[in-house]
Amino acid sequence: MTVNSLILFAAVYFAAVATPGPGIAALIARVLGQGLKGVAPFIAGYFVGDMIWLMLAATGLAVIAKTFAGVFVAIKFAGAAYLLYLGWRMATAPAVMGEAATPATRGWRAFVGSLSLTLGNPKVMVFFLSIMPLVVDLRTLTTLALVELAAVCGIVISSTLALYALAANRARTLLRSTRAVRFIHRAAGGLMASAALAVATR
Repeated sequence: MTVNSLILFAAVYFAAVATPGPGIAALIARVLGQGLKGVAPFIAGYFVGDMIWLMLAATGLAVIAKTFAGVFVAIKFAGAAYLLYLGWRMATAPAVMGEAATPATRGWRAFVGSLSLTLGNPKVMVFFLSIMPLVVDLRTLTTLALVELAAVCGIVISSTLALYALAANRARTLLRSTRAVRFIHRAAGGLMASAALAVATR
């Protein structure tokens, strides 16, 4: 692909990633409730989910994805249930700053949770199956071009979500009283639950 084409795709993709939605809400809620510990696999789940949708769109499997829409609906509700569980854990967490992240929300569980959220997120589906084909000519897409698109996606989504996470963590560290921490936990739990509802009802 030409440099101009990659820049155009990066700009459109950035707009899609940075626009607040269930994924951003879940990330912010997680960082507000638990800090940056374990956030890397959480972000990695978003990236891998986007790569799956990119491959589906790029290899002409969008029709298959639509045919087996029921599978993605099941994934969507599984992701929503996971977010509700996280929201409950955050809202009921002790009001202690610096507390270690809950094991259930770190490592592979964090990765699988954000991956299922991404696979069932309507915003992601619309981008890769409807918006991306308007920017990228999928009929002439080569293997090299697909690798280039994947690299652009990796840079954009990891940097964008990292900035959101750092901003949320900064807000979290500014409030250190027990009452403030309790408020953060409950607000984060509520935000996570709202993200779950947004995913489940779309």
